[in-house]
Amino acid sequence: MHSKIEYFDYNTRMDTQHLRAFLLVAETGSFSLAAQQLHLTQPAVSKRVAQLEEQLQVGLFDRIGRHVSLTEAGLALLPHARAVAQELEAARQSLRDLSGGVAGQLRLATSHHIGLHRLPPLLSHFSRTFPEVQIDLDFMDSEQAYGLIMRGAAELAIVTLAPVSEPSIIAQAIWRDPLDFMVKRGHELLQQTPLDLRILSTHPAILPGLNTYTGQIIKGLFDRHGLQLQVSMATNYLETIRMMASVGLGWTVLPRTMRDKTLARLSIPKAPLERTLGVVHHRGRSLSRAARAFIEALRQFGDAAPPTASPAGPAGG
Repeated sequence: MHSKIEYFDYNTRMDTQHLRAFLLVAETGSFSLAAQQLHLTQPAVSKRVAQLEEQLQVGLFDRIGRHVSLTEAGLALLPHARAVAQELEAARQSLRDLSGGVAGQLRLATSHHIGLHRLPPLLSHFSRTFPEVQIDLDFMDSEQAYGLIMRGAAELAIVTLAPVSEPSIIAQAIWRDPLDFMVKRGHELLQQTPLDLRILSTHPAILPGLNTYTGQIIKGLFDRHGLQLQVSMATNYLETIRMMASVGLGWTVLPRTMRDKTLARLSIPKAPLERTLGVVHHRGRSLSRAARAFIEALRQFGDAAPPTASPAGPAGG
């Protein structure tokens, strides 16, 4: 019996490098993309996954041509692998913090809009104040950034806050971001008096994707009035939306700060729109000193007074 217990323990011991390879293949859906992130060759990543499968005596991925998908066993292992990765990172961070200084790597995720219009002065200030912190900044949709936080792949995300609560996420409001209805200067809608949502609903709109947080805010407003949107074009890039609206392809809704000389504001009575931009992190993750310092810097640069921590935040996109 004693020897059987030792044999079982030896064969079920999982190497953290193997788990890391498994996680990245599962999250990217690709052995080659996982290899790029690990700075390894694809055969090396395949070998690590194969060794893990051999240890567990189960197949973790179905490989059909170039398509990779998790098996039932892989899906069962995934949340546990994520939990192990988060605990290991928390342990490393605790050891780093013993040194006392604000240093090390800080991985952030943010949207293109926030990265262009909100973060530059803050990043400049933070880099001068904490030169020993190496910031790894990834640009993506707010919805994707939430996914990274959920998986423990980023420590903080500076994003449009989600309209629906997620118990595992702590969100802090940083900036109020009023949204305005806009249209090309000289557009026929500017001559409509009075102008309301019903009239807008009969004209083509260029909007953020309705699956985004900002899109959900806009759609929710029209839904509450029993109106259908006539979306002629949709994209998640607000700069692209501004360009298409500025050449007269339709009306749009954009952050007030994005209105330039090519666009005019449409005054719609009793239809205020606003989203909230903020920072989110995983409730179960111990934040590094660098992350805590970055959150404090965000508060100093923010205007959402007072910044509050909650399981969820106001809507955005």
